[in-house]
Amino acid sequence: MWHSRKRTLGGALAALALVSTLAQASSTAEPDDRRQVYLDASAPTDRRVDDLLRRMTLEEKAGQMTQIRVGKLRGDCQWTNGPLREDCMKAVLVDAKVGSILSGGGDAPITNTPRAWAEMTNAVQKYALDNNRLKIPVLYGADGVHGHNNVLTATMFPHQIGVGATWNPALAEQVGASTAKAMRATGAFWNFAPVSDIARDTRWGRYYETYGEDPVLAGTLAAANVRGQQGAPDGTARLTATAKHFAGYSEPANGHDRVPAHLPVRYLQDTVLPAFQPQFDAGVGTVMINSGAVNGVPVHASKHMLTTQLRDRMGFRGVAVTDWEDIRYLVTRYRVAADYPEAVAMAVNAGVDVAMEPSEAGEFTKGVVDGVRRGAISGKRVDQAVRRVLKLKFDLGLFDKPFVDPAKADAIVNGADRDLARRAAAEGAVLLRNEGVLPLSTGARKLVVTGDTADSVPRQLGGWTVGWQGVPNGSPLPPATTVLQGVRAAAPTADVVSAPTAADAVAQAGDADAVIVVLGEAPAAEGVADTENPALTGEQQALVDAVRGTGKPVVVVLLTGRPLVLGAAADAGALVAGWLPGSEGGHGIADVLFGKVTPSGRLPVSWPKTVGDQPFSYDQLPGPNGGESSSYDPAYPFGHGLSYTTFTTSAPRLKATEVRRDGRVEVTVTAANTGSRAGELVVPVYVHQPVSKVLVPDQRLVGFTKVALAAGEQRAVTVAFDVRRLAVTPGDVDASGSREVATGRYEVVVGGARAGFTVR
Repeated sequence: MWHSRKRTLGGALAALALVSTLAQASSTAEPDDRRQVYLDASAPTDRRVDDLLRRMTLEEKAGQMTQIRVGKLRGDCQWTNGPLREDCMKAVLVDAKVGSILSGGGDAPITNTPRAWAEMTNAVQKYALDNNRLKIPVLYGADGVHGHNNVLTATMFPHQIGVGATWNPALAEQVGASTAKAMRATGAFWNFAPVSDIARDTRWGRYYETYGEDPVLAGTLAAANVRGQQGAPDGTARLTATAKHFAGYSEPANGHDRVPAHLPVRYLQDTVLPAFQPQFDAGVGTVMINSGAVNGVPVHASKHMLTTQLRDRMGFRGVAVTDWEDIRYLVTRYRVAADYPEAVAMAVNAGVDVAMEPSEAGEFTKGVVDGVRRGAISGKRVDQAVRRVLKLKFDLGLFDKPFVDPAKADAIVNGADRDLARRAAAEGAVLLRNEGVLPLSTGARKLVVTGDTADSVPRQLGGWTVGWQGVPNGSPLPPATTVLQGVRAAAPTADVVSAPTAADAVAQAGDADAVIVVLGEAPAAEGVADTENPALTGEQQALVDAVRGTGKPVVVVLLTGRPLVLGAAADAGALVAGWLPGSEGGHGIADVLFGKVTPSGRLPVSWPKTVGDQPFSYDQLPGPNGGESSSYDPAYPFGHGLSYTTFTTSAPRLKATEVRRDGRVEVTVTAANTGSRAGELVVPVYVHQPVSKVLVPDQRLVGFTKVALAAGEQRAVTVAFDVRRLAVTPGDVDASGSREVATGRYEVVVGGARAGFTVR
């Protein structure tokens, strides 16, 4: 009887709760107050959100949690390109009430111009506003990972790895601002960038999309990019950026994209997650979730990751969006849900606000609605997600200015900021080796330019350029300057000979002043770009061997998305890492080769000697085996980069030698240019902890700056960092505690010199 009564009472309470949830979530009655506060541009955003939310049905709310690919609105209503079709748009925007549309890689209008983009997004917006009772605008998203890179005529900046090599937050911010200007002009107000993951395995195909291997470097540059994209923090946002992919995505166990990651909790909390914190502090509007699994749990199903870590501990307040079709993968690939409705409930309850469901919008919205009605998802959780989405749309100004001006789009986007792109390419070029070969003389008589990437726009621009996997076969080429063209422009009086084969290069080298060998990779993205052998190919090494055999000075320029094991190229007279340098890469690289720009790039990653060095990073933990098999022994270390001038830095001086856990450390050094050329110096600041109860790297990067110095100039340079950057996860092997800063003795390290301080 007691058990029966308990079940009856429990069932009654559950029924009451469900009735309450449904009443809260699915009421269709308009409020008694007919004044539509949400349409009043002068009203505070929170009031506008509250007013709109209470007017919405459950079905309308579920639609705001859905994002669908633009291909569902045109062509055959599936995957083919074509004009927008009313029946396709009705199915998505009216029947499924979808609140967001995206262009995936290559999802462009039939005529891929900025004006056509603006006309397309305006048409989608107009249909949505004309056909939904509450006049809620659509939010349009795209991947602008190195400029507005889906648009054929847009300026393509270096991929993130190249910007990472600049060690210049101001430049990263300018690149973000330029990208935002172009995207907003075409009606794309949501950019799925920057990538906040850290790069530690060169086998991974998305290595080039990161800013580097260190969380402080990557996080600082990503936050700067976010500030550039989003504008002032007072709500006058240009568009919303996205911190992605939260978290652990770049750590697949075998180096292949989306393979589950096995991450010690201490490593996750102390190394992986801190790369995201600066973007959250900068107010990034959205976060994209890791498609993979961490420690046996798909992140899209992890409440620990998406609520406890992301929101409770790290303070993120924006919209969390899935990656491509990842809720469905909880059923079809990970098999943690028996069916799609269960997967929807699992993801939403974990913390997903918006589902990127490129092809089946109605199924997700139905999953949310049915989940609420059967009690698997609470109405409160749905309201929480929709509130975040609506706030974002209000913050972006979409309710008040939902359309863009197509007549202005071409002028804003085409060829914009090419000077910035050129500067970024030059500043990110890293001079790895120089045996007196560089800079080349602009008065050279003859130069031979050879290699598979010397005159290839697609290889120079890489993946995520016009198409997902790079410039599609048969597509017109984006406006760009190749290295061959850049060399010809830099040395206009020289006989610059293009040698397509090794035999041609050897034949032409006899009377040449130097041979420039430009090597790269085929453009690719995501899993297609994975490799089991991150090394220069045998053919590439044979080319370098052949031209070195002529006895002429050889310069090898590497236009790659990752460090490649060098082989024969390691002994070239000069080595330059140019990464994937973008539209102005040819001019930017030539500026460095000929000394117009003194190289200032520094490696944002460690350059492995062998393909077996995976994963690989400078911040190795100490251990008893100091042999070569376990020590950090790269071809070129993290932070390496040569110059055409020389610099010195003084011993560090500290503003205070005792600081609190919640305080800041200020470090000052005197930087001097002791050479004969102007140049820029990166000043990295590391911290060494003599004694720690848990293992920490010998040195951890805590801050950096970059300073321009004329020949003979010296200047005091200050770098400040929050003490919280020293936080680690205490405790035993289970790492069950929260991160904290240990009290005790620390040492600041700059250029090998040290200064001690104590945390109280």
